[in-house]
Amino acid sequence: MTRIEKFDELAAFYEQMKTVMAAVCVRKGGVPIESYTGRFFAADVLEMLVSMGGKERAGKYANELAAAKELVTPSVKPMHEMTLEEFEKVMNI
Repeated sequence: MTRIEKFDELAAFYEQMKTVMAAVCVRKGGVPIESYTGRFFAADVLEMLVSMGGKERAGKYANELAAAKELVTPSVKPMHEMTLEEFEKVMNI
């Protein structure tokens, strides 16, 4: 599978995931998507999608990632290198 095919496959997954997340929120009684915990996973998938696509293919998704940047799971760092915000996020505080 080529890099472009992998990107297209991940993009299709991401688009389907957004639809399913919206359906789950409706099914749960109208939970706002901003309150749905699955948005953290979606942000991680989006980050991977943008990194795989480069500027030429991921432009549409780069804007979405910019809006969801605070939801992306931080890369693993030693605790002493984390900011307080990163530490609190990892510890779920």
